[in-house]
Amino acid sequence: MCGICGELRLDGAPAGLGRVQCMMEALVSRGPDHGGSYSDGALAFGHRRLSIIDLSIRSNQPMVDAELGLALVFNGTIYNYRDLRAELQGLGYRFFSEGDSEVILKAWHAWGERAVGRLHGMFAFAIWDAGQRSLFLARDRFGIKPLYWSDRGGVFSFASSPQALLAAGGVDTDLDPVALHHLFTLHAVVPAPRTVVKGIRKLAPGHWMRIDDLGRRTQGVYWSLEATRPESPLSESGWLDAIHTALRHAVKIRSEVADVPVGVLLSGGLDSSLLVALLAEAGVSDLRTFSVGFEDTPEEAGSEFQYSDLVVERYATAHHKFLVPNDQVLQRLPEAIGAMAEPMFGQDAVAFYLLAEQVSRQIKVVQSGQGADEVFGGYFWYPRMQAERGGPPVERFGKHYFDRDHDEYLRMMTDAYGGDDYTSDLVARRLEASGADTFMDAVLRLDVTTLIVDDPVKRVDNMTMAWGLEARVPFLDHQLVELAARCPPELKLREGGKYPLKTLARGLLPDAVIDRPKGYFPMPALKYVRGSFLELMRDTLDSRACRERGLYRRDYVDRLLAAPDMHHTRIQGSKLWHLALLELWLQRHIDA
Repeated sequence: MCGICGELRLDGAPAGLGRVQCMMEALVSRGPDHGGSYSDGALAFGHRRLSIIDLSIRSNQPMVDAELGLALVFNGTIYNYRDLRAELQGLGYRFFSEGDSEVILKAWHAWGERAVGRLHGMFAFAIWDAGQRSLFLARDRFGIKPLYWSDRGGVFSFASSPQALLAAGGVDTDLDPVALHHLFTLHAVVPAPRTVVKGIRKLAPGHWMRIDDLGRRTQGVYWSLEATRPESPLSESGWLDAIHTALRHAVKIRSEVADVPVGVLLSGGLDSSLLVALLAEAGVSDLRTFSVGFEDTPEEAGSEFQYSDLVVERYATAHHKFLVPNDQVLQRLPEAIGAMAEPMFGQDAVAFYLLAEQVSRQIKVVQSGQGADEVFGGYFWYPRMQAERGGPPVERFGKHYFDRDHDEYLRMMTDAYGGDDYTSDLVARRLEASGADTFMDAVLRLDVTTLIVDDPVKRVDNMTMAWGLEARVPFLDHQLVELAARCPPELKLREGGKYPLKTLARGLLPDAVIDRPKGYFPMPALKYVRGSFLELMRDTLDSRACRERGLYRRDYVDRLLAAPDMHHTRIQGSKLWHLALLELWLQRHIDA
């Protein structure tokens, strides 16, 4: 797990290591263990390393293979690297390191673009082919690892964060009206290739890009998800057995492929609790678990310790529990916003940031339960969508998911940022694309391949990597997801959702953990806004910077400020927090 960056000059000039150094400085938290750079005429690479596999200097990056004429910068983990290494050795390749980075280099030399589809893991990487004078970029199937880029007239740059690209200078920082529409409709999700900043784009999950030093660019898709029934249908028990086997394997390999200990972020929910149970079942000793909680409000508890404690008691884990008071949340909020690659509305972003700080002092790698709800249908809005019978798919979806309908969006934003209903158009295309048998198949596929990428997955990556902590997400193992996508939605949505996981958990976890109502990472102070939190949002939205930016209509802002607890989205987010968070993010990253 690392931070990567680089630039390719398209105008015949040599690449600037000074700009690469600026980008590297913005990526230090992602890779505190080592920094290195490399240049070859028009190309320059930078890398910050978090040492997880092959801790020796032989796996430092940028990694250069002079014999093959290739150089690599890589962020992520390849769980099948040992099998690929053995296969490549059989083809005659010789290795000088013991890690997964060199395997990517050799695999790309052996198989070209087809190599990406053979990688099992999370990754974003760039390979420079000195002979062909071309740069190859690729991103994992679910965008677990970020990869941003900018093309500013003769200079193509890429990095693990927008902040690194901004540090290099020359980026168009005007706001993208289409991206803003996505942001405020899909609770901060801006699907690739857009970001809210016009001059910064991101490589889509499951895609690759090649660009040469003359600026010729090609892109391709190496993976897509089919949500259709198999030709030979499985019985219910057959589906459950297959899913259980795939999940056990996903959890096991994410524990074994590391040269450092691996812990678990234990929220107290079914998903993370099940990770603990499966690791114990696999014989992992010295299990380390970590939980965080916050102050209660009259409407909502601020922790789920009563559930996580049950799991800790059953499996005798080495547990660490952190309770964060609200005044510390407010005090640390600017830091958390500073760690956001893009604006994030999810209230648990700050929670993950504060938890990761504590965990990183004791361990370098954790497993986390993100993805289970999207893959196995755990959210409350899925049954509501399923019950809808009339209207086109986008209406059935948006009625229970969109944070704002287009009419409200136009009442919120000034004319300069109005425009068409871009989000409905995008969602309609993706829901109606081929490869999904039913409406709910299409919904779950959209969630797994698009919405999760720029909401919980990005949140976990940003907030853990802000402290040099690697988070692994076994529920997004692509083999498990492919299997689950072929499973009938009715089976996944049974008993309130996640039925396959609940059946696996019986006997492994206390029934109280399995049968509890669905929980969400509790952060009540950012949902029920009052006191000092309301003062912060009021000051932000009344600030000179916000008024001069001219994004929001003042009557809309005033209405939310007058009664913040009365304005929640369909999935229970604070609309006031959405407006304030974007403005805080812009002040921190664009105005600075």
